[in-house]
Amino acid sequence: MLDFVRPSKNNMKCPCNHVTLTDEQLAKVIMKYDSNGDRCLNKEDLKDLFKQLGSTSPRWRAARALHHADKNGDGYIDMGAELDQLVKSLRVQSLETASSRNAR
Repeated sequence: MLDFVRPSKNNMKCPCNHVTLTDEQLAKVIMKYDSNGDRCLNKEDLKDLFKQLGSTSPRWRAARALHHADKNGDGYIDMGAELDQLVKSLRVQSLETASSRNAR
């Protein structure tokens, strides 16, 4: 396996487990899922993101990410103000998923 950055708890593996993503790289990936270019992610955008990341339940993960990252409660994640919260939420979800896999 080849890692392009030094592994740490601030890095996240891509679904194929070949590349480790930093927070900045993950944010760039997330921004590509803004379907209408309004610099906001809605639940459908997030669902598409989680499908692409290989999630087993993308609708549930999208709802959970929206709950954690949407601080103003408008149903959208603003790429300026709330993107950092979404990245943090993804890190937490990825750690929980990894720990549940290891527990099996």
